[in-house]
Amino acid sequence: MNAQIEQTDAPENTKYELLTTDTVKSWNGRTLYRIRALVAIAAIGVAAGDLGGYIEKQDNLQVYGNAWVYGNAQVFGDAWVCGNAQVYGNAQVYGNARVFGNAQVFGDARVFGNARVSGNAWVCGNAQVFGDAQVYGNARVSGNARVSLNIHFGWMSHVGSEDGTLTWYRAKEGIQVNRGCFHGTLEAFENAVSETHGDNQSAKEYRCLINFIKLRSSSWVNEETDQEAA
Repeated sequence: MNAQIEQTDAPENTKYELLTTDTVKSWNGRTLYRIRALVAIAAIGVAAGDLGGYIEKQDNLQVYGNAWVYGNAQVFGDAWVCGNAQVYGNAQVYGNARVFGNAQVFGDARVFGNARVSGNAWVCGNAQVFGDAQVYGNARVSGNARVSLNIHFGWMSHVGSEDGTLTWYRAKEGIQVNRGCFHGTLEAFENAVSETHGDNQSAKEYRCLINFIKLRSSSWVNEETDQEAA
């Protein structure tokens, strides 16, 4: 039978246990333990006995509320997942990172350093959010994003004919944009706006935002020395 890791200085944990017989090593050699739900978390469809992802210690995942780590996802170091946040897929959250609110980190995404992901934000794909960056609100950061400073990222809600959210961020390929089902370069987005909206009101609003993004991103530096994890 799997034993629960004792956390003598931590609050009582009736939410999940850490399994000593199901462990993996993090990229930096830390031992991580798979979690198993001790009670049902109805809001997210977790039943008592369901297996979750891997954490290093109880301090990585709130012992009450709806926060959860699924699948092969890993949370370790001094990272903290709380509130209604979810980390799943092959995602990794570590360092001093914080994921909270209704935020989701998934796919092969990595959040580390002093980064914060909160609100209704998503970080997914191969995205990396690190340094002192904060991703929040309704933002969607995906693909090969490399967000290490707050100026590498931005979002605007209630735009376009559907009152949606437009997110832009730094990536290996340059400026990337997410808007609804569109994901691609800023140049491709600009072309899509012209093809879809012509010169109507939505097009004019989008072009104002595109010009702002171009101006904002002109201050970005190609940080060859970004402290990304191995």
